[in-house]
Amino acid sequence: MQYPLRLLLSAPPSVRLQPETVAYVAAVEAQDGQALESTVVAAIDDFITGCKADGIWNAIKASCILAGARTLSGSLVPLAGTAPTNFNFVSGDYNRKTGLMGDGSTKYLNSNRNNNADPQNSRHAAVFATTRNTEDIPRAYIGSVFATEGGTQVFSGASPSKLSSRIADITTITTTGNLHSANGFFGVNRSGSTQYQARGSTTNETITQSSVAPGSANYLVFARNNRTGPVIDLYATARLAFYSIGESLDFALLDARVTTLINAIGAAIP
Repeated sequence: MQYPLRLLLSAPPSVRLQPETVAYVAAVEAQDGQALESTVVAAIDDFITGCKADGIWNAIKASCILAGARTLSGSLVPLAGTAPTNFNFVSGDYNRKTGLMGDGSTKYLNSNRNNNADPQNSRHAAVFATTRNTEDIPRAYIGSVFATEGGTQVFSGASPSKLSSRIADITTITTTGNLHSANGFFGVNRSGSTQYQARGSTTNETITQSSVAPGSANYLVFARNNRTGPVIDLYATARLAFYSIGESLDFALLDARVTTLINAIGAAIP
């Protein structure tokens, strides 16, 4: 059953929505031209409430839930930060339950979040893939400037089970574990100058790699912003339902919250 947002706002304080939920849902519904299901609203509110309780909400500086909304335009309403710019995605690429599908050649989002907007040693970039990249060739999930400029990138590499990444450093590292063996949360998180975490398949791998000053260019989602060769490359073929960019946070907690959110949205939509 659907309930108008005004009724949810008039609920008792114990079940009242977070103010961020109210603003986000109102903006999505304005784009969609129709109300969201109350169960979808509840899933979004549970996510925001949980992130606040975990102490990770304020570290999320740019984010979209690329699922739940009734339209592609609604899905590009930012949960945090600035709205992304859409390059070549069309309505047929979007599924309310599972997210937005890349084509491996032309489609990407410009997050409009600069690689140098977050501190050198406090930053993260992550996505949730309901369908991961599967080819044995590099395909980016999210990426800012190239390595020689202190870029941040997460992409599937030559092995289907491994992630390749960097975060404010100049060396691409391929994980040793099976961090790309299943759909789900993929990302990198740096909280210090000598190491960072790569995460996938609900597992963190600590990578020893010193940071450098981050270069200036926007993060792209579904592609890499490669300014030393083709301007944009490594286009993703994945289907993504969420992305987040910002300061350092507890990656396991964010993974758990995002996974619960996407599963709840999928269950809430007929």
